[in-house]
Amino acid sequence: MSATVAAPASVERGESPARRALRRFLRHRIAVFGLAVIVVFVATALLAPWIAPYDPLQTSWTAIRRAPSAAHWFGTDENGRDVLSRVIWGARASLMAGVVSVLAAVAIGVPFGLLAGFAGGWADAVLSRIADAMLSVPFLILAIALAAFLGPALENAMLAIAITFSPVFVRLARGMALDAKSTDWVEAARALGNPAWRIAVRHVLPNIVPPLLVQSTLAIAEAIIAEAALSFLGLGQQPPAPSWGSMLNSAQRFLENAPWLAVFPGAAIFLVVLAFNLVGDGLRDALDPRAERR
Repeated sequence: MSATVAAPASVERGESPARRALRRFLRHRIAVFGLAVIVVFVATALLAPWIAPYDPLQTSWTAIRRAPSAAHWFGTDENGRDVLSRVIWGARASLMAGVVSVLAAVAIGVPFGLLAGFAGGWADAVLSRIADAMLSVPFLILAIALAAFLGPALENAMLAIAITFSPVFVRLARGMALDAKSTDWVEAARALGNPAWRIAVRHVLPNIVPPLLVQSTLAIAEAIIAEAALSFLGLGQQPPAPSWGSMLNSAQRFLENAPWLAVFPGAAIFLVVLAFNLVGDGLRDALDPRAERR
């Protein structure tokens, strides 16, 4: 008597892969909590002009380093500026740096990775060695060196982070391309006369989206930390424009007398980075094709 294997219930009822992934993600309560925190930070950054109680650049020499109170919930800094308003406006710089730099890294790394995987030969050797050489240098060290070379500015910091992150996506795309080259459906597409670029764009690229989405989410968290580090060193957002990293740089001189200057921007960095990592872990579990077998 032949044994039969029961198909997953989601497959039996014709559920799409995207809907299955969404259902698994929503069951991941910690990841949903992380997503809620990200939504709050994004909404705060977008609505900063309307929800910030004060102008983040407005100084007041009569309210220097005031402790948190009803008038200033997060206190004031060494120039009498409202810390809450600066934290709210600083979310724009940090989130923009995280998202834009990772998108740029994807735009740089994925095409080169697909080229290396499909072309092979000297192209693969050169691109792989360049990626390995960049990955051999600690991430922050390379980002600091590039930002220092480009000059202190938020745009240059984002470019430095993007270049530093691109080898990660080169290796990811290359690995997926090498795996796909040996599959039957790629061989069939090649037999039908499709050029390599068409196979890469039409067949391989859609299959790389799930791991790319997970890697990008986790990379945003690292990019936010990198932007804060560069701003802390004076290589990112330039004062008096608010940035969580530059706020921590200014706060280090007043840790004993005004600890709130470091607590609130530091807590903001901690929460948003934790949230992106939680969402990344949830996406990894939700997009895992083996999840239905568990």
